[in-house]
Amino acid sequence: MAPPPPATLATRTDGESLRLSFAGILDAAAAARVWAEATRQARGAARLILDLKGVEGLDTAGAVLLLRLEQTAGKAEWQGLAAGPLQAVLDRTRQALVAPAPATPASLSVLALIGQATVERGKGMLAQIGFLGEAAVAGLGILRRPWRLRLAEVLRHLDEAGLRAFGLTILLGFLIGVILAFQSSIPMRRFGAEIFIPNLVGLSLLRELGPLMAAVVLSGRTGSAYAAELGTMTVNEEVDALRIMGIDPIAWLVLPRLIAAVLVMPVLALLMDLAGLLGMGAVMAALGFPPTGVIAQLRTAVQLGDLAGGLFKAAVFGLSIGLVGCRAGLGAGRGPRAVGDAATAAVVGGIVSIVLLDGIFAILFFRLGW
Repeated sequence: MAPPPPATLATRTDGESLRLSFAGILDAAAAARVWAEATRQARGAARLILDLKGVEGLDTAGAVLLLRLEQTAGKAEWQGLAAGPLQAVLDRTRQALVAPAPATPASLSVLALIGQATVERGKGMLAQIGFLGEAAVAGLGILRRPWRLRLAEVLRHLDEAGLRAFGLTILLGFLIGVILAFQSSIPMRRFGAEIFIPNLVGLSLLRELGPLMAAVVLSGRTGSAYAAELGTMTVNEEVDALRIMGIDPIAWLVLPRLIAAVLVMPVLALLMDLAGLLGMGAVMAALGFPPTGVIAQLRTAVQLGDLAGGLFKAAVFGLSIGLVGCRAGLGAGRGPRAVGDAATAAVVGGIVSIVLLDGIFAILFFRLGW
């Protein structure tokens, strides 16, 4: 089949009238080719005649050219334009060109803005509660059918969140122990109570700083990784593909990450505690206290319940970080910034959640006398 003939433009002057005769397919390429010449001719014409008898096809670019010629001449006479596809394209294009600009939304009052923000935040909280319920239902389903859990994925996330974070955790814990010991030695030296530095540092690490700092490490490394990975899958519509195939994304993608985060957090907290105690012991040795005296002070100040409480808090922190990271990833948008925004939301939300949970645990332990 022969290709359609390209559009041609013929110009003829009849007295004061200028006739522009178009023929062929007046598409975007043809309009770009004849635009400058046709506009120059129409600008100086007293009376313009647009002859479309030979036009075999017209798209929106060609229609825009014809309407611009009519507007340039001020008045134009159409010939060869019977009711049909050409007329329909011209009418639609004319309506689009003269369509009014979208109305600017009216500015809201301060009270309305507060209400709108409250409603949006409430919808976000409901979505988070719904995600928590879906994760709980998926977890109960795995308890009934444990063979559906992907153990290979759990082991992979244990390696990424746990083993690869050991070096950073040990280094951070050692430095925290050194800093706490040095800073606490300054006021205690005034009262000759430097021997009680292990009591202060040991309780601080096992009950509060160990689990909290390990949770910050997990949130910065693993929570953002969860959000980025799941956010990329969401942007690429891989999560939607799983739903279309009848696979629950919560059970398939979220549960292995949650289990890994819960299991690895107590180990990271324990490493943080041990490294911090070693750093404190190094400072005590530098101050002239023997290791036996430091260990004796730790035995009198620190109980097994302190360690157990800190490890329990660490497991809860890991669950919270996993939930926040996975929720941020699955709730990512579709734009180019979606993955970065999801990772940022995961880190910020994870740190805020562990601080809130730590405050709740502090009040609860105080009330229980623990």
